[in-house]
This record gives sequence, structure tokens and C-alpha cells, in this order.
Amino acid sequence: TLTEHWVLWSNGDSWKDMRRFALTNLRDFGMGKRACEDKIVEECDYLIEVFKKFKGKSFDTTQPINYAVSNIICSIVYGSRFEYDDPEFTSLVDRTNRNIQLVGSPSIQVSFHMLSTEFQQQNLRLFSRLKESLNPQMCRGFVDAFLVRKQNLEESGTNSHFHSENLLATVLNLFAAGTDTTATTLRWGLLLMAKYPKIQDQVQEELSRMIGSRQVQLEDRKNLPFTDAVIHETQRLANIVPMSLPHRTSQDITFQHHFIKKCIPLLTSVLYDESEWEKPYSFYPAHFLDKDGKFVKRDAFMPFSAGRRACLGESLAKMELFIFFPTLLQHFRFSPAPGVSEDELDLTPRVGFTLNPSHHELCAVSCM
Repeated sequence: TLTEHWVLWSNGDSWKDMRRFALTNLRDFGMGKRACEDKIVEECDYLIEVFKKFKGKSFDTTQPINYAVSNIICSIVYGSRFEYDDPEFTSLVDRTNRNIQLVGSPSIQVSFHMLSTEFQQQNLRLFSRLKESLNPQMCRGFVDAFLVRKQNLEESGTNSHFHSENLLATVLNLFAAGTDTTATTLRWGLLLMAKYPKIQDQVQEELSRMIGSRQVQLEDRKNLPFTDAVIHETQRLANIVPMSLPHRTSQDITFQHHFIKKCIPLLTSVLYDESEWEKPYSFYPAHFLDKDGKFVKRDAFMPFSAGRRACLGESLAKMELFIFFPTLLQHFRFSPAPGVSEDELDLTPRVGFTLNPSHHELCAVSCM
């Protein structure tokens, strides 16, 4: 099955080759670099225009945020972004996010089959179009790079892991993981701003004082400690992938005198550890600030997991969160839908493979 080839869950030589190739090429196509920052800034403009169309009326932020975040991974993987009304793009994003929710339900086997079949069909069409215009001297994105490597290995008669099944599986991993986690974190962030307006005030005051109306850049992080703390606290409290991805040691081991039982790690145990966090079950940005209001890193902050199985796209996700979130807060004031009080905004997550906010609508009132 396609899932046997997934970078996220497979192991052995195929996993090593695919993870190494993915990391190298994601970096080559901008992940963590200025070129990628420019793409995120450009996508912010498209997202802001969508939010403005609601003219302060309440709306569900899910789809526009999913489309904006997905376009970043699309530009890296396929070599181009898509319009938010492109039916092939929207169905791909909507279906992927719907199935990520199903993966956390009893329908998991049906979900995998649906996701694999539908995703394969759409991507085979995309791959076909990319292959027709493939130029080995000018790769547009990850898929081009994979196709060129596959072609070169085939011509040399080398038996390798660069085959169609691994391409499909790797792109599925990148597309799904690169969209859902960051988009979900952003939606939690906006929901928390609406629920805690005083914290939203502090973020907007800091942005106004330090940035003004110009575009936020990654290099601004050092001058925006409170905003950075709010982003980190959103990631900690939202705890969107509580079990990380279900990996476990293959056997009981003893490491540096510590006995580690064959088990699946639970990130929740670290992110909500009462011995590490002053208020583990509350939204408390001060967890990441010292007495002088400067940002402090915390060892127990591990939303991307750790070690060899740490999130492939950690640097991309951090970049996206730090540009999307403050940019939206520069342009809009977020509040509950009419008739809903801050206290009534529900922070109970919707259970799925990732923990999404329960269905809600927000008002985004322009403030620029």
C-alpha cells in the first residue's frame, strides 16, 4: 500500500533515502531561506484580501487559512502557487484536511484508502503536466528534482528507492503535514486572540510600537518578544499532535542508565508537564518571558518532537507562524461572532489525527 512508503511512518533504507532527499531538496527550494519568506509574505497579501471581503462580518477561518498555508508547500513541492478558487487545488486541500480528521477516527482504514486513491489520481495529473515540461537544468520544485533523480538512476540501470510510489507517498506526506499542522496552529492563535482580547491588545501594541505598518520580517523576532511568546504558547497549549506521529522504539532499551520501555511517546506529557510550566492548562504567554519581558526558550517546548523523527518542516512552520500571525494581527482585530461572548468561545478541540479547534466563526475587523 501507499502508506508503506510514507516518510512519516516507514523505516529502513527507503525511509533514510527519502528523508535525506526531502530535507536536502526542501532546503534547496527555499525552506528556511529568504526566498521562502518572500513567498509567505506574498501569500499573506492574498489571505488579507480574502479576510477583507467579509467586511467585519463573522466567518469560518478554516478554508482561507488552509489554502494560504497549503500554497506555501505547493510552491516548494510543485513549483507554483494556486488561486483559492482553483477547483483542483481546493478539492485537494479540502479532501486532505477532511481525511486527516478521519485518520483519528474509527474509520482510519477507509480513510487511508480514500486518501490514497483520490490523492494519487489528482497528483498523477499534476505529475504528468510537470513531466511534460520538465527541464533537468531548471527544477521548479521538489517533484521536478525527484523526477530528474529517478530518470538519471533509471538511465544508469541503478535499482533505487526513487520510484513512483515513493514520490506519491512523499508528496502526500509533505502536502498533508505541511498544510494541516501550521494552518491549525494559526486558527488556534486567532481563536485565542478573540477569547483573550487583553492579550490581543498587548500583541497589537507591540507590533504598532516596534513595526508600525510595514511588513513583519523574520529578523523582527528579537524585537517582538511578547508576540513570539504568544506564538509559542499557542503551540504549547494547542498541542495539535499530542502523540507526535505514532513511532516507538523497536525494543526495550537502556540508555545512559535510563530504562526506556518499548512504547509510543506522548508529547502532551512534556507540553503540559506541571513541573515545567507554571500554568500548564492555561493560555499564559509569560511561560516564555523572563522578568524583564525578554523571550526565553524552554527545554520542555517540543511541539515538533525531537531526534531523527523530528518534524521535517520545523523551520518552515516556524517561519510561517511568525509571518502569518503578526501580519494578520497588524491588519485585523479579531472578536467572537455577534451574540457570542469571549467566555463562550469553546477551546475544546475537535478530535482527529490533529487537534483542531471546534467549529467557530470570528469577526476580522480591519484596523489598517
